[in-house]
Amino acid sequence: MNNKGLILLFLVWSLLFWARPSLAAAPLDSDNDGLPDNLELQFHTDPHNPDTDGDGFKDGEEVDWGYNPLSSSTVKLPQKIEINLKTQRLDYFVSGLKLKEFVVSTGKKSTPTPKGNFKILDKVKKAWSKEHGLWMPYWLGLGGGVGIHELPIWPNGYREGENHLGTPVSHGCIRLGLKDAAYIFDRVAPGVSVKIY
Repeated sequence: MNNKGLILLFLVWSLLFWARPSLAAAPLDSDNDGLPDNLELQFHTDPHNPDTDGDGFKDGEEVDWGYNPLSSSTVKLPQKIEINLKTQRLDYFVSGLKLKEFVVSTGKKSTPTPKGNFKILDKVKKAWSKEHGLWMPYWLGLGGGVGIHELPIWPNGYREGENHLGTPVSHGCIRLGLKDAAYIFDRVAPGVSVKIY
């Protein structure tokens, strides 16, 4: 084998070697139902059957929306939200298992987000803040004028940028990105617990 062949072989081997970790990082989902095999074990579903209970909904869809993938019941499993002020992250849990993590923007130093245990009190698709004069889409109220919502929209149509996410800049609320706020709003109902720490 000549030098060019050896160099080419080395380059191909290097690419395969360095690409392996990123390929291995994707969780295994044997039945392509949207629920990784490690979570299938936690929910006691069949990792080789995308619809364990045979109700016409994939196991991953049911868990994502908070339903039991082993039953056709419409009673939701326990859901909760946790917000870490230090890391500026919101975690969504179903049956105690974290399903999703989102970057948020919480209260700035002069208007901090309160810590503690809360419950979602109300849901409003597009709430208006009289105090701050802006729209708060996908509002999930926690009480005391604080809530979880999408990036706010000012009366002139200006929307706070996603570049603010990950930095505490709000008036105390927990701000989510555009698709993330709709995702959480659609899945949780009043009564779901929210822990802010």
